[in-house]
This record gives sequence, C-alpha cells and structure tokens, in this order.
Amino acid sequence: MTAADITVGKEAEDRIAVASNWRLVWWRFRRHHLAMASAVLLIFMYVLVLVPDFFSTQDPERTDARQAFIPVQTVHLFDDGGFAPWVPAIVGKRNPTTLRMEWTTDAKKKVPVTFFGTGYKWKVFGLFETNRHLIVPVDPNQRIFLLGSDRLGRDQWSRIMHGTQTSMTVGLVAVALSVILGVVLGGISGYVGGKTDSVIQRLIELLQSVPTIPIWLALSAALPRDWTPTQIFFAITVILSLVGWTTLGREVRGRFLALREEDFVLAARLAGCSRMRIILRHMVPTFLSHIIATSSLAIPVMIINETSLSFLGLGIRPPAISWGVLLQEAQNIQTLALAPWLLIPGLVVIVAVLAFNLVGDGLRDAADPYSH
Repeated sequence: MTAADITVGKEAEDRIAVASNWRLVWWRFRRHHLAMASAVLLIFMYVLVLVPDFFSTQDPERTDARQAFIPVQTVHLFDDGGFAPWVPAIVGKRNPTTLRMEWTTDAKKKVPVTFFGTGYKWKVFGLFETNRHLIVPVDPNQRIFLLGSDRLGRDQWSRIMHGTQTSMTVGLVAVALSVILGVVLGGISGYVGGKTDSVIQRLIELLQSVPTIPIWLALSAALPRDWTPTQIFFAITVILSLVGWTTLGREVRGRFLALREEDFVLAARLAGCSRMRIILRHMVPTFLSHIIATSSLAIPVMIINETSLSFLGLGIRPPAISWGVLLQEAQNIQTLALAPWLLIPGLVVIVAVLAFNLVGDGLRDAADPYSH
C-alpha cells in the first residue's frame, strides 16, 4: 500500500468521523442502486402529481361515445431518417354482426405530433393559466390516444395522469396523519405510562383485533352519497389514517419505554421542559430515520387500500379520478376482451408500490447502524 493510498484512506475515515447521521444514511442509501432508481421514479411521479395537465394530451373528462375503445397509439419519434414524431392514425370499421365500431391503427397513415405544443387551457397550481402540454397533435382538431380510450371515448393516458395525482396524494397524506397519530399517541403511552398507557394500548388492541376490510367497508359505506369528490377524498384519507397508525404507535411506545430513563431525558425534565417538548424535541429525533423508513413502506399499503376501496365503489367515486376508479372500467370481462388496455392503471399501481417498497427497504438498511 502506497503513502497516497494511506492518505486517501485516512481522509475517508476523517470524513466519516465528522459526518452527521443524516449524511451517513445518505451515503449508505446511495449504494443501494435499485432504491436510487426507484427514488428517481417516485420523484417523477410526484412531478406528475403537481402538474398532471401538462402531461395530459386532452381534457380527461372529454367524452365522445363514437370514439369508444380506440386502441393504443404508439408514439414514433423518427420518420424518413429525421426527427418527426408521429402516431398511427385510427381507422374504424363497423362490425356487420354486432353493428359496433371496431377501431384499428394504420401505420401507413401518420398523425404528426409535437412536444411542448398548445392544447386545452389549464391552471398551474391554480394560479395562472396556460395551454402548454408535453405532447399534442399538430392539428388541434385531432385527438390522440396514447393508451387508448374507454367506453365513453375518454383518453386513458390523460385520466391516468390525473388518477396519479389523487392516488399518490391519498397515500402520502394518509401516512402523514398516521405518523402524527402514531408518534403522539405512542409517545404519550410510552413516556407517561400508567392509566394513560393502558387506555391507549387497549385502543390499539381493539383496532388491531377487528378485521381491517370490514372497518373500511363500514366507514366508507357510511359516507353520504351526496358528498363532493373533495369531501370524499378527505374522508377516505382520514379513514385510512385512523386504521393505519396502530403499528407505528406500538413501535414508538417500545422505543420510549427504553429512552425515558436515559440521561438526556432526565436532564430535559430537570430543566423544566414540558412532556410534549421532551417527546417531540428530544426523544423522537433519536429514531427519526426509523420513522421515515417505516412511513415509506406504509405509503404503498395506503395506495393499495385506496385503490381497492375505489375499485369496489366504496372509496373515491366518479367524477373524481383515481387508479381505483379507472380500474372499475376493467370489471367487465366483455370490456376487457374489447379493450385490454383498460388494465394499464393496475400496472401503474404495481410499479408505484414496487418503487415505494424498494425505497423503503433502502432507507431501512441505510438507517440501521448495524447493517454495515
């Protein structure tokens, strides 16, 4: 080993010695390549959440029953050796037996498209109006269906973009509420003890002893049918968070039982800190990385729960758009035979859940000081 190698090794050890816990977690997380790739994918999906209209090719609520079950139009970037994006045209033929219009793509006929073109108007963050979209047909009078259309002639691509906004937001907000409930109630239970601990633990046992699905069904069915999509959205979020906080609450209680006799907690108590300040400012930060890793693994569970409820018609309901609402279109076997692309929202759910699980595994390994 040369002197240069020894110097480099010493510098690396010095960097590790003075690095903060968060920096060490980040260095370990970067070595998990699948988790890093999944994190990039999730960042892109949350960009979709912020501006779904920019990625939409047309208004997701625009209907035209005459264009029902149009197949997928694949984007081609090059034509005649140059960059000239296009999609194959749609050709319709009426079935003489069923009298139903049957659509096919014809690659010989090309519909030119453009990137960052103008389309329908929408508002960025609800503040200012624009009509820019990622991809639109050159001819504003034409419609393109990158992922086909449903039975009402609505564009599946645009509806998936808007469904991503709803489903990904429900999972994130529900987990945020669950973390707040779990940390606060679990912290109070572990730190205060006594009758307070007994009451909170009996509540957790009650929630965990009742099967989850009947609770969802009962609470969702109790929602008034005349509520707006926004009210139902927040109600479903609260329902999911009320059911999902118990596991984290138990974990927080166990950590607090071990921490409450530590010297730094006793010092904070002698300094006159209130119970909530000791819990939130002194005890919670000691295992914040564990809470983050646990939360990232809980988000896909919330997404699947929302999708399941909406698929059964008990969660978010039309005209609101979510992945579960989109999958309702795929309940009919006859519809699936005519339009298998209606199952694509299910594939999006699988990709999102897998990405969250990989990121959660990477965070859990990176936050564990004994894993390396």
